[in-house]
Amino acid sequence: MTETQDSARAQSGTTTAPADGNPVAAPGTRTAADVVTPELVARLARGVVGSGSTVNHTPFTGEVLAAELPESTPEDVATAFRQAREAQRAWAALPVRRRAAVLLRFHDLLLHRQSEILDLIQLETGKTRLHAHEEIQGVVLAARHYGRKAHSYLRPKGRVGVVPTLTKVTELRQPRGVVGQIVPWNYPLELSVGDAIPAFVSGNAVVMKPDTETSLTALWARELMLEAGMPAGVWQVVLGEGPVVGPAVVEHADYVSFTGSTRTGRGVAQAAAARLVGCSLELGGKNAMLVLRDADIEKAAEGAVRACFASAGQLCISIERLYVHESVADAFLERFAARTKAMRLGTALSYGAEMGSLVSGRQLETVTRHVEEAVAKGATVVAGGRPRPDIGPYFYEPTILDGVEPPMAVCTEETFGPVVSLYRFTDEDDAVERANDTPYGLNASVWSKDGRRGRAVAARLRAGTVNVNEAYAATYGSVKAPMGGMGDSGLGRRHGSEGILKFTEAQTVAHQRLMPLGPSFGMTDEKYAAFMTRSLRVMKALRLR
Repeated sequence: MTETQDSARAQSGTTTAPADGNPVAAPGTRTAADVVTPELVARLARGVVGSGSTVNHTPFTGEVLAAELPESTPEDVATAFRQAREAQRAWAALPVRRRAAVLLRFHDLLLHRQSEILDLIQLETGKTRLHAHEEIQGVVLAARHYGRKAHSYLRPKGRVGVVPTLTKVTELRQPRGVVGQIVPWNYPLELSVGDAIPAFVSGNAVVMKPDTETSLTALWARELMLEAGMPAGVWQVVLGEGPVVGPAVVEHADYVSFTGSTRTGRGVAQAAAARLVGCSLELGGKNAMLVLRDADIEKAAEGAVRACFASAGQLCISIERLYVHESVADAFLERFAARTKAMRLGTALSYGAEMGSLVSGRQLETVTRHVEEAVAKGATVVAGGRPRPDIGPYFYEPTILDGVEPPMAVCTEETFGPVVSLYRFTDEDDAVERANDTPYGLNASVWSKDGRRGRAVAARLRAGTVNVNEAYAATYGSVKAPMGGMGDSGLGRRHGSEGILKFTEAQTVAHQRLMPLGPSFGMTDEKYAAFMTRSLRVMKALRLR
């Protein structure tokens, strides 16, 4: 059966589900064995610098997906950095437009061969095909943007010198060298190659450590980037346990790019600081969505499904707290709960299912613990609230909780699963204060029919990105603008100018002409000081900056 036929079957109906549980999308006919063959694994594994052996698994069944993956030691990591440094010099010597052309070819290849990578993303993460496609969208947006704009971001820029006309100043951007990138499991395409794209085009090499459980996706992207024209040595991949391989990556990197938990991020930042190298960190979040009294309730309920349950809630910028105005709370909750209960869960390698699996038993344990503790302390399950082993070992229904209060863990801790808590408010100022009452500050969402009012509330929220009448895609997809977190949600930004310039070192070159910046032409020190005093006053009068 073709993928198109598989997709049509998945969308045509559902199979029998447990009483009052979420329905199950029709299963597909293609299996992991059809996609991940020993030949594919062997081909992709050639891109790994490793001397040991490891495996990864698919969340859909918990079974081994790739049985023979190279595992890297700290010595292998050092080798990868050595090879990357050798390749980086020639890569950096190319004109920016030559490097950018590789990104644009990669853009086209990815869109052309997307069905291949959609299969791998689904099998390695357990997410639905539509949610996997969001990763493709994010990567091609970044590839197109930096493929077109990198030259503008990186070109030499003239600056006004200390003495106009006499001092010619140019600001240059030099690559940092070899970037160490540590990638999580939840968005293995977007957070691997998507984040590496600006590092590559600015002249750096990258040594990447993807999560082993989602390494095939990153390795496939590397193979495609090489097909687009990137020299093989510029992108090195190492695999292994985080506590072993991660510190080795940080130890050798000229700059560190990390996405993951806040706890681990603190350790990465400390290790980078000890070596006096920079780092960017996208960390955790406990993101809030505010539904104001004048919101379009139908649209807000529909948007909340995307906001809370995309990739089974395993998204740093997904919503875990819903603040809804008392006057519309019951109507909103009725509509939101109905949509949530109707979501189709499934494992098919095709379009049709609306939510997939959690990635592991560890994630399932956290979700279960948060929900059970909240219920035991008085919260009410409005929708979901239970695992679905009938579909797969790590499936959990999309869950809405009402009556959540401190000190329930789900109130303040990041769940990173398909669980959202609803809170009612009557005063808008109070809602803003409660939304900001968290050490995190990654993403937020505001819903109002009045765009000006929505934007005004958004500006009061302590979050790096805030979407008005959308969940997260509006800000994340606007790649000309920066994206990142405040507080415990991280350091630095991806996208836009900040997303590429962080991978460079600023270098100022000043050419002094005609006369030096010191006594000359027979001036005494006193006469030179007087001359400079008059000159400084004139420059202020001329409004020079």
